[in-house]
Formats: sequence, structure tokens, C-alpha cells
Amino acid sequence: MPSLPIPMISSLILMFLLVQMWVSGRRMGPLALLLAVCAAQGVIISLARHYGVAGMRAVQAVMAAVIPPLVFVAFQVTAVRGVRARDAVHLAAPVAVGVALLVMPPILDVLIPAVFVGYGLAVVWLSLQGADAVPRMRLAAGDLPCVIWTLIGVSLIGSALSDVLIVAVQIAGVPQWQPWIISLYSSGMLLVIGRLALSGTLEASAPEETAAPSAQVSEADAALVARLDALMAAERPYLDPDLTLTRLARRLIVPVKQLSAAINKVTGENVSRYINAARIRAAQAALGQGESVTSAMLASGFNTKSNFNR
Repeated sequence: MPSLPIPMISSLILMFLLVQMWVSGRRMGPLALLLAVCAAQGVIISLARHYGVAGMRAVQAVMAAVIPPLVFVAFQVTAVRGVRARDAVHLAAPVAVGVALLVMPPILDVLIPAVFVGYGLAVVWLSLQGADAVPRMRLAAGDLPCVIWTLIGVSLIGSALSDVLIVAVQIAGVPQWQPWIISLYSSGMLLVIGRLALSGTLEASAPEETAAPSAQVSEADAALVARLDALMAAERPYLDPDLTLTRLARRLIVPVKQLSAAINKVTGENVSRYINAARIRAAQAALGQGESVTSAMLASGFNTKSNFNR
């Protein structure tokens, strides 16, 4: 009777999450690619270990070496910077595994765990630097993206421990446990990485359009921004860390699009920069009056110290 191995079940779950991401309209960037690769690896493991399809074990080894570099590149691209040509250097890991398969297969027992541990440690170390080290993350997300990336890095390191356990069960004379170790560890690692990658907090902040100040700013636009400036000075709504364009528009009783367009035309800035500029001025004034850094942070509307430092 046909049965579904554990890695195949994990792949079906990851595929469902990928479809959910697509249906929800979220941007399909490197995190979606990571999710797809994890799902594909579960299928490959099932074909190799459960169904015994010829050649799949070699594909499994190469695909395994793709995941850690892809995690690292996804971290860099979503949290730190844009895509760069030099990111292609990370293809060296799967290429090295492919070459080892042809000329020296025994070295794979060391090479693949080393790839997982190396990239896992790199992601953990960079994530532990705090929100200041991930400038592309949304300010409102605080330190949560760093926590999630740390967990993903730890899962890579944990996956490498499965090789240690395999050696241990062989020494202990219970090799029948090896398939269970491979299935459980690989499935767990793929599910953890895939599910965490789906978190909306890991998406880079969307670039907001910034219009240059127009020479033909209407009187209505100028008057609206003047009202906004007066509101910011009198009531200081920027002290609310959760302040949004929608809330400002409600206070001024105008449509959201009208307020956003007026700010763009008159100031040449987007709404986020306009609000943060007010917070920065408040922080500068507090520091100038001798307030401590913590007091200045609390008095200027920043929700975490890392966001304030950034």
C-alpha cells in the first residue's frame, strides 16, 4: 500500500505555505525561493531514501549544499542590502559537493556538515548584531527579524548534528535508526526554515516613492502641509510609535492619498521620512537640553533603542 514518508509530508506543508504566500499577494523574492527549495529537497529525500529512485541520493547531496548559502543570501538581500553579482560566489558550495561526489565521495561526510555549520554560524553571528545591522528591515518590526534569523541559523547548525548522530548509531550497532534520524532531522530543519521564512517581518521595507518638490505646488497642497506642520508642532502625534499615514489623515479629515501626495509635492519626502524627521528633531532638542540618550529616545517617539540608534 502506498505511503507518504515524513519528508514528503513536510514538502506538502511547505508547498501549501508557498501557495498561501502567492495568494496573499506578498512579494515573491528570495524568501519564496528558499521556501520552494526546502519543499523540493523534501521530495528529493523521499525519492532517494523511501522510494529508492536511482540517482536521487546524488541530487539530495547537491541540493542540501544549496540550502545554507541560499539562507545566507536571502538574509543579506532582505535584511542588509540589495542583490550583488558577487552573491554568485556562494554557488561554490554545491559545486564543491558535486565535484566531491565524482572524485572523493567519502569527504561528503565532512563537507556537507561544514557547509551547514559555517553558514549557520555566519547567519547567527550577523543576526546577533541587532537591528542596526539589518537596515532594510521595517523599523516597526524592532528586534524580531534578528530573532527569527538567529533561529534559522541555529536550525542549520542543528541539522549538521544529524551526521554526528548517524555516526553514533553506527558505532552503537543500531544502524536501523539511521533512516529515522535522516527523516526527522531533515524534515524538522526544512519545516523550521520554511515556516520562519514565511514570516512577514522578514520582508524588506517596501521602497516608498519620493517625489521632488514641484515648482507647481498647488495652494491646496501647501495649505494642507501647513495644517499638518501645525498639528505636528502642537499635538506632537509623532510621539506615538505606531503613528501611520491613515491616522494623520483622520486627524486632518482628508483622504489618505491626498495627504500623501501633498507631502511628496511640498517636501520632496515620503510620509515615513517626514515623520522620522520630526522624531529626530525632537531627539536632538532633548539631547541638546542635557537629557540622557534613553530619555531622548522615549521623548521622541522611537519604539526601540535599536531603531533610535539606527
